[in-house]
Amino acid sequence: MDQLTFYILDVFAESKYAGNQLGVIRGGQDLTDEEMQALALEIGYSETTFIISEEEHHGSYDVRIFTPEEEVPFAGHPTLGTAWLIQQEIIRKPVEKVTLNLEVGRIPVTFTYEDGQVKELWMHQKLPVFTRTFDPEVIGDAFHLNIGDIDEKFPIEEVSTGLPFIIVPLKTREAIKRLITDRPKYFELIKNIDAKAVLFFCPQPYDDSNDLNARMLADYYGVPEDPATGSANGCLAAWLVKNRYFGTAEIDIKVEQGYEINRPSVLYLKACEKDDEIEVHVGGKVAMVARGELV
Repeated sequence: MDQLTFYILDVFAESKYAGNQLGVIRGGQDLTDEEMQALALEIGYSETTFIISEEEHHGSYDVRIFTPEEEVPFAGHPTLGTAWLIQQEIIRKPVEKVTLNLEVGRIPVTFTYEDGQVKELWMHQKLPVFTRTFDPEVIGDAFHLNIGDIDEKFPIEEVSTGLPFIIVPLKTREAIKRLITDRPKYFELIKNIDAKAVLFFCPQPYDDSNDLNARMLADYYGVPEDPATGSANGCLAAWLVKNRYFGTAEIDIKVEQGYEINRPSVLYLKACEKDDEIEVHVGGKVAMVARGELV
């Protein structure tokens, strides 16, 4: 195997050593699927990305995403972090947009700058698809919740903007903190559906400058809990608009995640409904932690 450049990034991090860790590998174009999967398992973060092309092909960069367990078609923090790395390490100059060509399709990421440095990144996610709703008792049993913990004014719903999630509205942060996955019941829940991960949220953030607190549980992917999940929060943004959670067809909010596992993360969500379609943008910040060589 040729020498590969390896980076560690923190994504959706307001400062270094927060947010969701991401491994990015350059020079992976000659790796086999098995070698990529083995490296993703060795690195062990929620996802590792491989930059397959360091030049644009038809306006986008070819990128693949692996969890420790399997390749996935789309994930939020790998998309945002890899676009940031391409701008910083490959393009090496300010650009308005970097588009990644993922298994799910082309995902554009736009940049804002302050004093010549990247301030925020935003990804335009695919149009959301809403499939099924769930019985609150089934969700409660799978995650040790009481029926009274779940906000019955809104549906528990499966949503996808590229990767499907079950969105569960809870009433309090206390209920969020009590979440525990009952693995047999959880795997029974997801057995015959597309969504394998569950995002819970409530309107009681730790930080008053944020609007919601969220947790994402995903044992299926080898990630019992993720500190920041852009794909799940994109689904949440679409759900919030569809169900008029804030009473409007447009949102511009901040969601905190990872506080319960000491990896505080902040995700910026913008979404609006136009002509019966919901447009979703997920944003945040990225920090470089380390770089080195894999041999």
